[in-house]
Amino acid sequence: MAETKPMILVTGGAGYIGSHAVLALQEAGYGVVVLDNLVYGHRELVEQELNATLIVGDTSDRPLLDQLFADYPIAAVMHFAAYAYVGESVTDPAKYYQNNVVGTLTLLDAMRGAGISCFVFSSTCATYGIPQTLPIPETHPQDPINPYGQTKLIVEKILDDYDHAYGMRSVRFRYFNAAGADPHGRLGEDHNPETHLIPLILDAALGRRDKIAIFGTDYPTPDGTCIRDYIHVTDLAAAHLLGIDYLLQGGKTEVFNLGNGNGFSVREVIAQVRQTTGRDVVAVECDRRPGDPPILVGSCEKAQKLLGWQPRYGDLGQIVAHAWQWHQKRHV
Repeated sequence: MAETKPMILVTGGAGYIGSHAVLALQEAGYGVVVLDNLVYGHRELVEQELNATLIVGDTSDRPLLDQLFADYPIAAVMHFAAYAYVGESVTDPAKYYQNNVVGTLTLLDAMRGAGISCFVFSSTCATYGIPQTLPIPETHPQDPINPYGQTKLIVEKILDDYDHAYGMRSVRFRYFNAAGADPHGRLGEDHNPETHLIPLILDAALGRRDKIAIFGTDYPTPDGTCIRDYIHVTDLAAAHLLGIDYLLQGGKTEVFNLGNGNGFSVREVIAQVRQTTGRDVVAVECDRRPGDPPILVGSCEKAQKLLGWQPRYGDLGQIVAHAWQWHQKRHV
């Protein structure tokens, strides 16, 4: 008889990365409950595509969390519920500290009250700030240059303290640029507003926008444009599944980078979209944006060694093809 796996709470499970994590958990046999306030999440993806239990609510709502933990036998929590627009975090930091820090703290304290001690946290390479070495290892100094990165770093520090004081074990994943979509076309990226490069270029390919802006063409890179480490969202979800397994088997608190370990420039991504879609994309060269490092690429050796994680979709062509398949389904 097949082993019955425990139930996992996925906060932010109606969002881009969270929904792919829900799918990975379901396919591995875990029970899943999704908590999402639907500010940016998509109800229909959870209820129809994933057929998962959805609780509409906020991580700052302690009575709701207490009721949720009383109603469901939650064994561990995957936490994706965060605001993640870097520019907005600069102009409205209060929103970010309230949701990303206070909301997470409320969730952690509700977990303590319910005796739940396994926590997988969606962190970010933005905690590193401007890279001093490449590829960036987990031991790289953390010096965020925006409030978004700062909120994630604060939570990482809280998790260290909660482990030391209360025995709450966590896995923190610092991602690089999440990209792509479910290879079978069930889920994908749909932000409003959209700020990620690949869907923006795909919008231009579909005629949903008239051009794509290249911010800076004079960086010290081979073609003058910024280089980023793009990691397929399905590979991200697979890592979170390994993180849950690791903690439920008694693993100690750890932090891991998640990326491909190599990067692609803005021009390379635009060229790949043109090749994949067979459509022209008008690119307009603009000035640099403040705070954009020339190159962000992570070392992911630790996740490969400790968790046995291996990206399956490291090819930019695959990432763009899966994103394009979803984009057409969603927007045509």
